[in-house]
Amino acid sequence: MSYMTELGARSLAAKPGLACAGTRQKNQALAAIAAALRTEMQAILNANAKDLENAEAAGMNKIMMDRLRLTEARIQGIASSVEELIALEDPVGLIESGSTRPNGLRIVKIRVPLGVVGIIFESRPNVVVDAACLCLKSGNVSLLRGGKEAIHSNTALMQVMRRAVESVGLPADIMQLVENTGRDIAQEMMRLNGYIDVLIPRGGAGLIQAVIQNSSLPVIETGTGNCHIYVDASADLDMAAAITNNAKVSRPSVCNAAESLLVHADVAEQFLPMVKNILDASHVVLYGCPRTCAILSDALPATEEDYAAEYLDFKMSVKVVDSLEEAIDHIAKYSTHHSDSIITRSLESAERFTQAVDSAAVYVNASTRFTDGGEFGLGAEIGISTQKLHARGPMGLKELTTIKYIIHGEGQIR
Repeated sequence: MSYMTELGARSLAAKPGLACAGTRQKNQALAAIAAALRTEMQAILNANAKDLENAEAAGMNKIMMDRLRLTEARIQGIASSVEELIALEDPVGLIESGSTRPNGLRIVKIRVPLGVVGIIFESRPNVVVDAACLCLKSGNVSLLRGGKEAIHSNTALMQVMRRAVESVGLPADIMQLVENTGRDIAQEMMRLNGYIDVLIPRGGAGLIQAVIQNSSLPVIETGTGNCHIYVDASADLDMAAAITNNAKVSRPSVCNAAESLLVHADVAEQFLPMVKNILDASHVVLYGCPRTCAILSDALPATEEDYAAEYLDFKMSVKVVDSLEEAIDHIAKYSTHHSDSIITRSLESAERFTQAVDSAAVYVNASTRFTDGGEFGLGAEIGISTQKLHARGPMGLKELTTIKYIIHGEGQIR
């Protein structure tokens, strides 16, 4: 039996133990995990220090190092996110609808777990806890494979959680970490039919496309984020500058950070120097169209690749457009259908934008940085889906369940 097949078999064996757990026991497990994260914080930080040391030696840039880094405050935040899940409604067993047929059959549609959820992700160690705990609360067994750059952190976090769930009587194998980070192991995981019910990639465009193209399992596509801010002719320019700055620089390494700025020609000469002055404080490099470069002399010429880029860095593409429709067309061409925002005082423009922009989250006068499970009241998210089947946008507890029909009869035959 191969390494991945063994892990898959252990996940399957753990399913009945979790399926029989009620909300109370699952919440006890979450409380135990949150407490253990705080109690064993130093061991987790020591493991993370090894990853950071290795990452620095390998030349990882500062933005990606920040994604990898754990601190006392971040671990406290992770533990608090786990505790927030306790207060959320358990979706398992919820009745979606019911009916009685003319022949007397009583049909009820209820929510049930997806089963064994495989997650392949990159360098953010908090994903281990977010994903495993969301799966736990929604009744799913989780099998997680992170990148080699966070292996010490991920292993420490998983060990803490497995001991915690065992302490309340649940099988440790309801959550497992794939500790072999070889590429061949990831390929095998993508083809673990019969063991994994659904696979969720969480990371950059390369990872997501590799999973989509190579997996024989059902995949929920979590999207890369080429997110746009469009500043309309009627926009409050001070608001637009503040939103653009927040969306770009508050945390540029995440998928809901803005990568592209579109500005209506009527306000470009006033707005672009204003926003550049603010972005300069964070040393944001701007890549602009010819009209942008004419207004901002130190902007670099933008290429087609710039307009399509998810920089995950202090960089931003900029284009001056002549109309709302041109902005919508540009977004349609380059967007990854994640999150896009219009800044406007015009109700007509806002309505047109929200109707025409085909993204998972469309904002009016707000930062794209709010596309997040916690900000949407869903608790920690498993990812942000940019596809249209089953789940779209931040995926919380309900999105980790599916439907089962329960039919009661009294001897009916057809």
